[in-house]
Amino acid sequence: MALAIKSIPTLTGEDASRFVDEAEKASENAGNLDFSEKIAIAVAILKKANMM
Repeated sequence: MALAIKSIPTLTGEDASRFVDEAEKASENAGNLDFSEKIAIAVAILKKANMM
């Protein structure tokens, strides 16, 4: 028995414009993440396990 394929909704108008604006902002800020704290934790774990 086959299942019906549902259509994918498409953003239009104001919603589409807002989505594009938010996507562009996220793309511009993609390189601003600071992982130094997480890296320090990972290094401490590796040292404790005698892997570094």
